[in-house]
Amino acid sequence: MSYSEIAQLELMNAAANVTTKEDLDALKLTLSLFFAELAQKAIDKLWDEGKFDQAKLDELRGKHLRTPYNDTLN
Repeated sequence: MSYSEIAQLELMNAAANVTTKEDLDALKLTLSLFFAELAQKAIDKLWDEGKFDQAKLDELRGKHLRTPYNDTLN
């Protein structure tokens, strides 16, 4: 079983114990913080390797990089 599959099972087990809005909010916050930490570590690694720097950060600032929503589905 892969780590991804194990993680899915763990998340399903955690979700099964969510019984209130407060529990759901706490789980969502925990997952958000976990993924924010992973992203920060990845950015720090790129910075340390010289693949990301202040110039690149300035270039990205203010750019709209999200994929537009497809209205044909509605």
